[in-house]
Amino acid sequence: MTITFLMQNLVNALQWGSFYALIALGYSMVYSILMLFNFAHGDIFMVGAYIGLGVATLILTLVGSGGAALLPGWMVLVLTILITMFLTAFVGIIVERVGYRPLREAPRASAAITGLMIGIILETSNILFLGGSRLKFPQLIQSETYNIGGVFVTNKKIMIVLVSISLMLALHQFVTRSKYGMAMRAMAYDYVVVPLVGVPMNQIATMTFAIGSALAAAAGILFGLAYPVLDPYMGVSFGWKAFVAAILGGRGSIMGACIAGFMLGFIEIMTVPAIMVVNRLFSLNIGSNMRDLIAYSIVLIILIFRPHGLFGEVYSARLRL
Repeated sequence: MTITFLMQNLVNALQWGSFYALIALGYSMVYSILMLFNFAHGDIFMVGAYIGLGVATLILTLVGSGGAALLPGWMVLVLTILITMFLTAFVGIIVERVGYRPLREAPRASAAITGLMIGIILETSNILFLGGSRLKFPQLIQSETYNIGGVFVTNKKIMIVLVSISLMLALHQFVTRSKYGMAMRAMAYDYVVVPLVGVPMNQIATMTFAIGSALAAAAGILFGLAYPVLDPYMGVSFGWKAFVAAILGGRGSIMGACIAGFMLGFIEIMTVPAIMVVNRLFSLNIGSNMRDLIAYSIVLIILIFRPHGLFGEVYSARLRL
């Protein structure tokens, strides 16, 4: 196994980790403020991808075949991301208002079951209105491949990683420097006392769901660019894996969710070449389909030694049951 091969897998891991990190942020933000996990968040990622498909198709239809000079592909992509994030934010707001706000003081198990039911509603609604067949996401920008020292990197992979990191940095700036971000951090520190001093809890909760849903929508569009086949159940696997990333990073830690998302992508991708090395050294025949078993066993071992996650605090792990 050469350094070039390892670097190629590292590039792939950065792209895969970008999806996990963006989705995991929604889990982490909601938990840090409301101390509940939005188990419908993976399906909001799916909804965002389908909304992005509709927005991109509409823009391309309005522009027409002769409008490429007027509105190039990168501009269509930017408009698609912005409009889709805005529309999907309203999906998150509706989910919070209808599904979670009435159960805010209920046992956490009730809120968890509600999230699962909302996810099923989103999946079946997609099938009802769009059919169960997979849809192809339009290729808004032409793919170009660059050979950098034997490592092949496409412009799409570079863009996906850069856009993801930019959104994470923008969220960090918002949380640390804005008035609303300060209110969010205060509520994350003390859920009970902060509303008593005038912080509008409903407004902050709604904003948190909106931002998390918008980030999940961005992840959905970026996924559609990289793997242009959308499925009504695509959010299930990504949702649970991003949930694992949120736990691994530390429940309620935004920085932890970002780092753990990339770490999880790295573990998943690098497990396959590791299996190849083990097979070659010990003459075994372990299949690559064992990737998830090995990868999440590694995560389990990490959590045994870091039960509160990589950046989690002890107090943040107390659930209101």
